[in-house]
Amino acid sequence: MGALDGRVAIITGAGRGIGREHALLFAAEGASVVVNDLGGANDGSGADRSPAQQVVDDIVAAGGKAVINTADVADWRGAAGLVEQAADEFGGLDVLVNNAGILRDGFIAGLEESQWDAVITVHLKGHFAPLRHAAAYWKRQSKAGQRVHGSVINTASASGTFLPNPGQANYGAAKAAIAALTLVAAQELERYGVRVNAIAPVARTRLTLATPGLGAMFAAPVEEDGFDAFSPANIAPLVAYLATERCPVTGKLFAVQGGAISELSGWHSVRTTETDKPWTLTEVEQRLGSWQ
Repeated sequence: MGALDGRVAIITGAGRGIGREHALLFAAEGASVVVNDLGGANDGSGADRSPAQQVVDDIVAAGGKAVINTADVADWRGAAGLVEQAADEFGGLDVLVNNAGILRDGFIAGLEESQWDAVITVHLKGHFAPLRHAAAYWKRQSKAGQRVHGSVINTASASGTFLPNPGQANYGAAKAAIAALTLVAAQELERYGVRVNAIAPVARTRLTLATPGLGAMFAAPVEEDGFDAFSPANIAPLVAYLATERCPVTGKLFAVQGGAISELSGWHSVRTTETDKPWTLTEVEQRLGSWQ
């Protein structure tokens, strides 16, 4: 018996890297998987169905169940079709793993509008569109009296949460927004029987290898028989657990890398100054100046 027996999962960006490891583990644990990947380059250009097809082939060869989907997850109709395909092929939908992403790095003063728009679109809208259509599906099920045990796992990043990275204003902003979206969705969808969580993974992927200042760290050789702390396979067990029907966790963001899992907390008050009369600029300067 696998931990995900009978569960139907959509995994976006599942043709390579972290998404591929999710798909392989989910299938090994008994889930039926819709393997979504447009197959574009790091910057989102182009398309290639072969990475997603290879994952499907590997799953089927191992005795699992999987189908390919090459829709652009940021396309409204494509995202709707993704949910429809899961229901048509496997009879329902239980899990959505939003993982698809691209990079178009650049420092703010020289960042092109197209670089900003592309990254925000693929990451943020590419998370929201599948989430919206999955949420509508689960809402219909719940309103019809069916018991729903849905789970959504979004993919944030250290870059947008606890480790801002210069040159990634677009990426970091999108990932921070995904973390916020997760918290809102967890509160909204709980009434329908759906849990929503997010991860901020650190692993070796084609995107991290291409990140200035970080690529060399991820490319460092691993000793023979040593623990590969940057393997994307280290991320999948947490995501698989969050996808299980028995998991009670919702509204959480977890950093995960190698052998470490940490629960993250968002913006919170670290100190406060108050007055019992209207603020003046001078008073604000005096109070906040003392904090430096």
